[in-house]
Amino acid sequence: MMKQPSDQPGSSSALSDDVRVLMDSHWRQELGYSVPNPDTYPHLWLWDSCFHAIIWAVLGDDRAAIELEAVLSGQLSGGMVPHMRYSGAGPDTWLGPLGRTSALTQPPMFGHAAKVLTEAGICLAPEVLAKAKAGLEWLWEHRRTSDGLLYVVHPWEAGNDHSPRWDDWGAPGRTKEGYDRAARTAWNKERMKDVSFAEDGSALWSASFVACPAAFNAYAAFNFRELAAVIGDETLEARALELADTMDELLWNEDEQLWSDLAVVGGGPSVHTPISDGVMGALVTADGTKAHAALRQLDDPARFGAPYGPSNVVRTHVAYQPDMYWRGPAWPPLNYLFQQAARRHGMDGTALILARITEAGTSTSGFAEYWNPENGRGLGAVPQSWAGLVIAMQ
Repeated sequence: MMKQPSDQPGSSSALSDDVRVLMDSHWRQELGYSVPNPDTYPHLWLWDSCFHAIIWAVLGDDRAAIELEAVLSGQLSGGMVPHMRYSGAGPDTWLGPLGRTSALTQPPMFGHAAKVLTEAGICLAPEVLAKAKAGLEWLWEHRRTSDGLLYVVHPWEAGNDHSPRWDDWGAPGRTKEGYDRAARTAWNKERMKDVSFAEDGSALWSASFVACPAAFNAYAAFNFRELAAVIGDETLEARALELADTMDELLWNEDEQLWSDLAVVGGGPSVHTPISDGVMGALVTADGTKAHAALRQLDDPARFGAPYGPSNVVRTHVAYQPDMYWRGPAWPPLNYLFQQAARRHGMDGTALILARITEAGTSTSGFAEYWNPENGRGLGAVPQSWAGLVIAMQ
């Protein structure tokens, strides 16, 4: 089983108070959303704000609906929901032809957010739900391969942009001394030159990087299903089932007992690197055997099970770097989604341990963006709003 940290969880009341202070300090009334971190991340990010909406809902705060509306208000005319909206001038390397928002998208967590808010009794306007549906339909209509999987055209879209699964696209960064994050970031920016766009500014294809990430497909199928439950849409539900079945058929890696990515343009064997994103298929698969095999690895010290984990890369793998961005640390939103999957498959013990270990990591790290899974040391931006998801896991 996953080793539990020595720190015991605090009271839920004290934890909620801490999260409310965090969220209040990051809320920007004039913008209508929470900035993930005022210094490092002063803009709106798609899945960050969806998680913020969930946190606000757990706190019983009507800002949940305002935050979700802010995510969808940047939607492009064709339906794509951009991965960023800028609070001021945006970074030019991320801009599409229209320049108002990012040209890329990100894991579409707005379907799940809509379900959480609805279940919390927070009313969402019909136009908000319509935009959420249109965002998911855009992915289905514009980002599917002939095999039926969803693809991304840039590592930023996958959510895990420095993952070792992208190493075989010619991405620099791996050195004998460790990992050069700055070199990988520069390479990511250069990849925007290879992206082609639709008339509305949405990214459609890349000459150098196209992949079908297992986690992105799982997130999409999960959100198809969640939104379908809110609006009673049988088509969305059918698409969720179809995408989950296609993942099981094309992305399941029998050797690793995880779902792996699929390279479309570029890439190589690194797509099979065992990372915890490969567990996310458990969110949607109908195959309980596969789901349990993947989820059990979160508890296994020889795989992802770490004192403040789960780790993002298998702890025994050569690519594992517990202090390095997307190459080993534990991440609050991933832990939250692992728990969603564990509960779906009746793994209540794993769900409880994930709650406890996340609370210990959140506390030890100071509500960090991510943390070292071996010792809980805070990494990235500290504090980061999405660490508040810990209260949604209690």
